[in-house]
Amino acid sequence: MGLSQRDRDRHTYADYRRWPEDVHYELIDGFAYAMGPAPARRHQEVAGEVFRQIADALEGSPCRPYIAPFDVRLPQADESDDRVDTVVQPDISVICDKAKLDERGCRGAPDWIIEVLSPATAGHDQIIKRSLYERVGVREYWLVHPTDRVVSIYLLENAAYGKPIVQELDGTTSATILPQVVIDWARVLRE
Repeated sequence: MGLSQRDRDRHTYADYRRWPEDVHYELIDGFAYAMGPAPARRHQEVAGEVFRQIADALEGSPCRPYIAPFDVRLPQADESDDRVDTVVQPDISVICDKAKLDERGCRGAPDWIIEVLSPATAGHDQIIKRSLYERVGVREYWLVHPTDRVVSIYLLENAAYGKPIVQELDGTTSATILPQVVIDWARVLRE
């Protein structure tokens, strides 16, 4: 079961900014998908610890990590922000090009995105968002499955994601595009 759509109308970032703050959506190709209720405590612990390790490893580098909620606008060309029809809030985004950052978040594809899967979002993250991130040029995409204790890593090569690298959440895993970032899964999964 995927995330429910707000309606069948097509929307833009101008619409998105006018919606009530207590209702959260992501826009993908103009369609508004309702974001579920606040993630479970375990999801937040996993995302928070992965973010902490990334932030520590990138300290002093031009690359900056951000944790949701953080708007990532993905224009199709050079349209104005008001006309952008895709705005997502990945669990963790890493952006290495400061020109993509502004007061509203990021405009353009992050270099690396990490989604921590939960039952409400797993299908959406694995199918719709994976396809979107591939299309817009996200260089590395991780899907962390805390329940199954695996991470699926997609790398962009020749404008496409190949077969994912699937690893157990055991030991450490280095980011391919930022090898100085090494995630220690024992720290992430400790109770």
